[in-house]
Amino acid sequence: MTTTTKFNPYLMSNFAPVSKEITTNNLEIKGELPRDLSGMYLRNGPNPQFTPLGKYDWMDGDGMIHGVRISGGRAEYRNRYVRTGGFEVEKDLGYAVWSGRLEPPQMNNPYGPYKNVANNGLTFHNGKLLALWEAGLPYEIRVPSLETTGPYLCDGYLDSAFTAHPKIDPMTGELIFFGYALDVAPYLKYGIISARGELLQITPINIPVPSGPHDFAITKNYTILMDLPLRFRPEREKQGLPAWMFETGVPSRFGILPRCGNNEDIHWFEAQPCYMNHILNAYEFEDEIILYGCRMSSTYWYPGTARDPNENIPRMYGWAFNLKTGAVREGMLDKRPSEFPCINHRFVGRQMRYGYTSRMASLRPLFDGIIKYDFSTGRSLSHDFGEGRYGGATTFAPRIGSIDEDDGWLLTFVYDEKEKHSELLVIDAQDIMGEPVARVMLPQRVPYGFHGTWVSEMQLIASN
Repeated sequence: MTTTTKFNPYLMSNFAPVSKEITTNNLEIKGELPRDLSGMYLRNGPNPQFTPLGKYDWMDGDGMIHGVRISGGRAEYRNRYVRTGGFEVEKDLGYAVWSGRLEPPQMNNPYGPYKNVANNGLTFHNGKLLALWEAGLPYEIRVPSLETTGPYLCDGYLDSAFTAHPKIDPMTGELIFFGYALDVAPYLKYGIISARGELLQITPINIPVPSGPHDFAITKNYTILMDLPLRFRPEREKQGLPAWMFETGVPSRFGILPRCGNNEDIHWFEAQPCYMNHILNAYEFEDEIILYGCRMSSTYWYPGTARDPNENIPRMYGWAFNLKTGAVREGMLDKRPSEFPCINHRFVGRQMRYGYTSRMASLRPLFDGIIKYDFSTGRSLSHDFGEGRYGGATTFAPRIGSIDEDDGWLLTFVYDEKEKHSELLVIDAQDIMGEPVARVMLPQRVPYGFHGTWVSEMQLIASN
């Protein structure tokens, strides 16, 4: 198979991969890093090591983690590939052997039909940093070195796909996850890993058609799974249609089950058709489950399948599911396009006041600022990156010893397209409209990527 990616936008400008893995100490800092901000900011993203085969999509590149360690007002940078099994095969051969998600699975490939690129999410649990890709196993990464240990098997008991967005309960320390399959039922599995890394349960959840959910939510006592109208039907390909299509008119389904429940305990609620890549948070309030996320009225995965360019735009949205009556309330909270929602992780599954999203600058995944939502007052404020400066996902790092929910910093990589350089912004979350308190100038370009996480200094020490 030859490449068709010569003029692919996801291989150009700051979407293009970098070739070097480097480590640099004593980075230049404009402003001053807070003395009570100590730990490591990490962000995952696609970075193909060789020229891709076929139709390249942004999500196809090999995972690369970029990290900035902050301590004592100083910063150091390093980046490393996630050395998955597929990465090592291609490295040894010296060229790409897998195509991506826009091509049919390579059933005759001697190395397997697809490659786990481990390029999407990151989570830190039980002293382990995990690089995530929803169609395969997590990969364990050592910190702060960012060297790959290998697949994370949870003491040998984990053998299914694992979401790129697991949730960690801030009170129990449990890691809650799901995984989906496309080829054989059950198409959805739900699991819990204890704070000590023990697999407590994994149970099948029945859905009628593979729908490939990307995210989910938890509350103090419940888990919310999604079965949305973006569905996978391979028989469509015989008609010259994509296997993945948004099925207009099919309701969205939200399944709510007790934390340790199973398929018999789940209660499915129907809502207006939509798709949602990322959820902000959920919590219990009286008889209802409240859910916030970046909702799209429809979606498309393949070029040329869009009916309306606006249908693929995410906007902040809310739902309320009444556990007693079965009623559903829903509505848009903001007309501005935004994605990559985050909160102070101490409030995962609990009622929060604040949430943050990356503000979209165009139909492409370019983000020109951060929106801070105050769900108590209904107001929002924004931080602008400046002309020709674009970022990605934002991560909240709480101040050491903080009490207030928004007492901390928002961290994100930003690329200046005029000056052709990357930096890490450190923004006071309580003064989001103000200038960054610090700008960490990075020694090489950091391509636009996906999700990040903050690992505190105490967590770094405990992991070694």
